[in-house]
Amino acid sequence: MDFLLDGLLATTWKQLVMFGVGGLLIYLAIAKKLEPSLLLPMGFGAILVNLPFSGAVTQMMVGIGEVPGILDWLFHLGIEAAEAMPLLLFIGIGAMIDFGPLLANPKLILFGAAAQWGIFATISLATLMGFSLVDAASIGIIGAADGPTSILVSQVLGSTYIGPIAIAAYSYMALVPIIQPFAIRLVTTKKERMIKMPYNPRSVSKRSKILFPIIVTVVAGYVAPASVSLVGMLMFGNLIRECTVLDTLSTAAQTVLVNLITLLLGITIASTMKADAFVTVQTVMIMALGLLAFVFDTIAGVVFAKILNLFVKQKVNPMVGAAGISAFPMSARVIQRMGQQADPQNHLLMHAVGANVAGQIASVIAGGVILGLVPGLL
Repeated sequence: MDFLLDGLLATTWKQLVMFGVGGLLIYLAIAKKLEPSLLLPMGFGAILVNLPFSGAVTQMMVGIGEVPGILDWLFHLGIEAAEAMPLLLFIGIGAMIDFGPLLANPKLILFGAAAQWGIFATISLATLMGFSLVDAASIGIIGAADGPTSILVSQVLGSTYIGPIAIAAYSYMALVPIIQPFAIRLVTTKKERMIKMPYNPRSVSKRSKILFPIIVTVVAGYVAPASVSLVGMLMFGNLIRECTVLDTLSTAAQTVLVNLITLLLGITIASTMKADAFVTVQTVMIMALGLLAFVFDTIAGVVFAKILNLFVKQKVNPMVGAAGISAFPMSARVIQRMGQQADPQNHLLMHAVGANVAGQIASVIAGGVILGLVPGLL
């Protein structure tokens, strides 16, 4: 029974805290249904890696030497080596997205760009709070409301806070229905939220839908070369969807691929959630900064729409600007619901969807811009 006693005596208070964190993530996934496909494996993984002498992570064993752990191996192979898991996930995400509402109203791309302002504001704030530029940039990208981009950017830049960043990004994505209404009400009046927008979409040809992902990839490659892997995988998935000759693969990418990669990504990220590195003041600061990044992005989109209204005859409901974040389709649904709360006859869904998919593109380009700029500033 000595081995059992050794394990109990080796358990630290920080590990007990991580057991609580893991339990909380599992509770949120099951009871509250908040991003269950990611938070559940992440929560269970947090418990696995913090058990004393856990075989799930690499250990030094007497008489044997270093014994690789499965979670460390997955992290090296799936994230550290070439960021394979986040990039493969983008193929599935791209296959899910219909860019039709954006192509029918191209000016909505402006809302996607405007809603990324919070990323750069948070980077500045994190730097002032004492984080290095690498860590500040990795924290700021939480505001993209895009979990895979947050993981990829923090890993490529070599941030030491990939675990807290991943948890913040996915937790706040799941909390969009709570965070965004609060932020929107801060900067809008009920009269503004009641603004109606007629929806008279122009038809979008199949050729346009096929050419769009190709053109976006080429343009992104010249504007922000570091974003090519992100944008390219997203647009490749969308091309599979729109070509209509690979329907079976498109369906598989949207279901099997996304579910499997999300599951593995969640439990793999947990390998970075070891108690000594995770239970710190910096983790609390990252969670707070991540929340601010979400709020800043939402407010930036709304304010941009209000500024735009000064110059156009057909007024834009400012809430549509808030949908320019990458949390698709949660943000668009929030805008539709808030619009109908202000006026039951107000239907903003398709406008919000267009801004939302624009935010998906803008967030990965923003991630690429950060990857291109930050190393040159070090």
